[in-house]
Amino acid sequence: MRIAVFASGSGSNFEALAQAFPAEVQLLFSDKIDAFALQRAQQLKIATVSFTLKSFADKQSYEEALVALLREHQIDLVCLAGYMKIVGPTLLHAYEGRIINIHPSYLPAFAGSAHALEESWQAQEGLGITVHWVDSGVDTGKILAQQQLDYHPELAEYEKKLHQGEHELYIKVVEELIKK
Repeated sequence: MRIAVFASGSGSNFEALAQAFPAEVQLLFSDKIDAFALQRAQQLKIATVSFTLKSFADKQSYEEALVALLREHQIDLVCLAGYMKIVGPTLLHAYEGRIINIHPSYLPAFAGSAHALEESWQAQEGLGITVHWVDSGVDTGKILAQQQLDYHPELAEYEKKLHQGEHELYIKVVEELIKK
């Protein structure tokens, strides 16, 4: 199975997946040309591509370029890992049933929120991690795995536990998908 990871930020989930599946992870795409994830991929000698939505006339053109990129690299599975764009109909149609996402809350709590980690911690509810299929909604796809987390009074400590849990859960889910 050939995997592409989409990331917009530091890429810690990307790195965990790439280290767990070095033969399968073939590509890192970022919509942020200065994302640290790109440096992680280069260190791991994984192909990188980065372009922004602003460099295209519209989201459909942007997603058509993504579909072409995925086809060029013969990608079977797309793992969203801190990718902060909503997947639109063009990409979703081309890769339906082949895109998964990790979300930093125990869905359905804080679905669609770009600040789910902080919001769940402040509310002391919905604490956890969810890996799910991507569908036409926002964080509404079929859940593949979830893990609840205990509250920690220090946000930095909670965030550390969450990231460790994300890495473990995402690896477990991808491993199961590879076996199928």
